[in-house]
Amino acid sequence: MIKEQELTRLAAFMVHTHGIVALDYADCTIVELEHQGEFDRADTWRDLRCMVREMIDGRVNRDGQTIH
Repeated sequence: MIKEQELTRLAAFMVHTHGIVALDYADCTIVELEHQGEFDRADTWRDLRCMVREMIDGRVNRDGQTIH
């Protein structure tokens, strides 16, 4: 299982590298993992996608801290 700090760093990297397209990459990965029967891994990617969305929307900073 991936740690929350690692998930946050990966989400920040994806947002920095791909911007909003990172959401599409996460969606494709989730579908592919489910197709392969890798449901736990797909759930991790759902968590990652959620963090990416939070960062894109400006609700969470790159360190994972909530922005008020």
